[in-house]
Amino acid sequence: MKKSNPQKLRPIRWKKGILYLLEQRKLPFKEIWVKCETVEKVARAIEEMTVRGAPAIGITAAYGVAVGALRSKVKTQLAFKLEMGKYIERLRKTRPTAVNLFWALNRMEKKLEQLKDVFLPDQKYWLDREALAIHQEDEELCDRLGEFGAKLLSRCKNVLTHCNTGALATGGDGTALAAITHAARKNKKLHVWVDETRPYLQGARLTAYEVDHAGINFHLITDNMSASLMKQNKVDAIIVGADRIVANGDTANKIGTYALAVLAKAHGIPFYVSAPTTTLDLTMKTGREITIEQRNPREVTHPNGIAIAKDNYPVYNPAFDVTPGTLIRAIVLETGICRPPYQKSLRGALLKSGRGLK
Repeated sequence: MKKSNPQKLRPIRWKKGILYLLEQRKLPFKEIWVKCETVEKVARAIEEMTVRGAPAIGITAAYGVAVGALRSKVKTQLAFKLEMGKYIERLRKTRPTAVNLFWALNRMEKKLEQLKDVFLPDQKYWLDREALAIHQEDEELCDRLGEFGAKLLSRCKNVLTHCNTGALATGGDGTALAAITHAARKNKKLHVWVDETRPYLQGARLTAYEVDHAGINFHLITDNMSASLMKQNKVDAIIVGADRIVANGDTANKIGTYALAVLAKAHGIPFYVSAPTTTLDLTMKTGREITIEQRNPREVTHPNGIAIAKDNYPVYNPAFDVTPGTLIRAIVLETGICRPPYQKSLRGALLKSGRGLK
């Protein structure tokens, strides 16, 4: 059922020095907000996937630093610097794959260094402002991602997406899903195939919730239905997000993304990636250098707490896989659309963004 003028989804709220996170593990059935007034609570929220999605993780980590700063009771600048260093290291250890986490923490650390000789109350104030700036900047770049990505989908009737790349994963309207929502504003008949995204079911629980909220036509499908749809010419394009993009265009994204890219290649379907430049890591030459997070076996054996296999079964549960840049038709960034050769186009995009090379 179509919704008229739905209120924007925003899973991260910052009020008077306290971080509130929409508990995404309870969606779509319950909307519960988690109060995080300590760095440890913020860290656990990231680790346990109360909040997830590379941009949202980065924003949350930045607020985690601000939480620690505002609640610090130390009296000297040196003690404050040491305390904040411990908080930043704790947050760095939460999840290893999404580069946005490290980008945001590096930015907060750099701000802390710039403020080292400033009166302590002012340091706390400006760290708070920096976290807010990171959040606001992400919301603005989501709009640009949506505009550029929509151009790639302008002639599509059926678009397939994997995992969750909307407002629940970012500080704004999303990355790949922003392209879909922007395209749907002009093409009211646009239809979305939403992969359930096993084993954590981000597509079924979150993306379906988002596209339904936005009033976009969609069907939820199991992951193993995608090839059949492609064979029937029912998929015009595939667009996904990313957790890390390296120099040659190799992209780490939710497990199952690589399989979709291979299928897209076999069926002549364009495969696109949409992400902010904070997801670029040009210090890595190929995807072989990316650390892939291994997650709790119970996510496979007990999805949503429901047992579907015995506890003692051995489980392999990587959170991500790596799609070669050779399978990606284009990468959408807030600076524009990048195409192969990615070594050149991604480098140019990062320079254009003003973030500098990293």
